Amino acid sequence: MFELSSKMNDERINEIGENHVGTSAQNPIRPDAFDISDEQKIKKIEESVRDILNTLGMDLTDDSLQGTPKRVAKAFVNEIFMGLNPKNMPKPSTFENNYSYGEMLVEKNIVVYSTCEHHLLPIIGRAHVAYISDGKVIGLSKMNRIVEYFSKRPQVQERLTMQVVQAMQEALGTQDVACVIDAKHLCVNSRGIKDIESSTVTAEFGGKFKEKDTKREFLDYLKMNTKFD
Repeated sequence: MFELSSKMNDERINEIGENHVGTSAQNPIRPDAFDISDEQKIKKIEESVRDILNTLGMDLTDDSLQGTPKRVAKAFVNEIFMGLNPKNMPKPSTFENNYSYGEMLVEKNIVVYSTCEHHLLPIIGRAHVAYISDGKVIGLSKMNRIVEYFSKRPQVQERLTMQVVQAMQEALGTQDVACVIDAKHLCVNSRGIKDIESSTVTAEFGGKFKEKDTKREFLDYLKMNTKFD
């Protein structure tokens, strides 16, 4: 019975891994995730990376590799996965819409650097975020920082798109928020099928953005050539 259950679990893991299925709208973080300090995490991860490299047969006495375990550990905790820690959540600066701007505001081409939670390989792309004010406006850079925060964790793109919209909705006090992300997944580009041309597009539309005309207006903005030389 145990062997059958274990086999079924292995098959489920393989199925999820290859199809990039998210199991929850929230990242699967344990309740005790922050019981130890960042410094303690760096030390433990450093030991684990050293063990991985040793297992792969790498010579860690080589000058080039001596510092790799610690560099990887510090990058994981302080940069690549810094979005796991709630203390790094940006505080969205919102202001009263005193000038009564009533049209949508679109922030295009926000750079996305994230990590696929199934293979721990990079997700690289662009996010486009829009909202219609219901009395509040948000600092432009805060939209970028919200995208960055939720990107900097093991992710699936669908969840990332939803989390950006939910955070903006909470900050602005309105459902009228939308996000589209177009990204390349290196777990598809560099392994498995090794398709270097394909990208993945996800979208989340809230409030008025669910209406056909408003959605179309937003998507039309994304087609505009806004590159400046």
